[in-house]
Amino acid sequence: MTQKELNPYPLSDSHKRYQTYDYWLKKTFGGKCAKIPLDGGFTCPNMDGTCGVGGCIYCSIRGSGDFALPADLPLRVQYETQRARLSGKWATDRCIAYFQARTNTYAPARILREKFEEALSFEGVVGLNIATRADCLPPETVDYLAELAERTVLTVELGLQTAHDITAAYINRGHSFADFKDGYTRLIRASSKINTCVHMILGLPGEDLSMMLDSMREVARLRPTMVKLHLLHVLRGTVLGELYEQGAYTPMTREEYVAAVVGCLEVLPPETVIARLTGDGNGKELLAPLWSIKKMAVINDIDKLMFRENTWQGRWYECK
Repeated sequence: MTQKELNPYPLSDSHKRYQTYDYWLKKTFGGKCAKIPLDGGFTCPNMDGTCGVGGCIYCSIRGSGDFALPADLPLRVQYETQRARLSGKWATDRCIAYFQARTNTYAPARILREKFEEALSFEGVVGLNIATRADCLPPETVDYLAELAERTVLTVELGLQTAHDITAAYINRGHSFADFKDGYTRLIRASSKINTCVHMILGLPGEDLSMMLDSMREVARLRPTMVKLHLLHVLRGTVLGELYEQGAYTPMTREEYVAAVVGCLEVLPPETVIARLTGDGNGKELLAPLWSIKKMAVINDIDKLMFRENTWQGRWYECK
């Protein structure tokens, strides 16, 4: 029998023992979609002094928007340029406009409406992804997001990274886990049609596997639509980069990361979509870990370990 035939996980049409983003796209849109990264020119409350300065210790100046085009380009130009670049990779006319750089609800609702409505008007756009923070969801913004969810497939991506406040303070996150839960709860109560995606980082300074799994169990209790798992990348020009060069931070090994991802998948709800298993670091600025450049090899290692251990997403999920 093949690995696909031996797969005990139900929400899969392949050998994958977790619900992939591709599987969700097929169910939602009938096939693949190209995600088009956009920079709306927003900043962040722990960059501009509202709750901190300098951003999180691992963030570049683009604030996770390293793969978007410059914000001084009109959104339509960004979209059309990126769409043309990705046309060879994704043979699809369906696109998701992805506001990725920094905090994309950190502006008055009228500005959000202007930018998001423009993106929805672009040719081929079938959905909208908005990356933000749970402490940047005032009532007027939440109301508008609920309205948007009535008209398009909306996913609001919320950076949590860790449920441990001591770690959040160390990385200069600028909010607590209680703050996150408050914003998250108000968002899902506003509309059941809003898809939520929680971002988590594995390998944060001072955290061992037990702490990472504790964070994942807390996320599991929230039952988000999706989860993104990121490896902590060390980028040149960041505070974390300085710590690494001083010998004050040691990144995870490939084996440690693979084992941690499998452990996280086991405790998540079986219906949660796994939107990412490892992130991309800007190759020009990446200091460590260099093994992360081979993304597909890492994903293959995760698949192999799950098969070898005969485990799957949700195996140890506790629905409490």
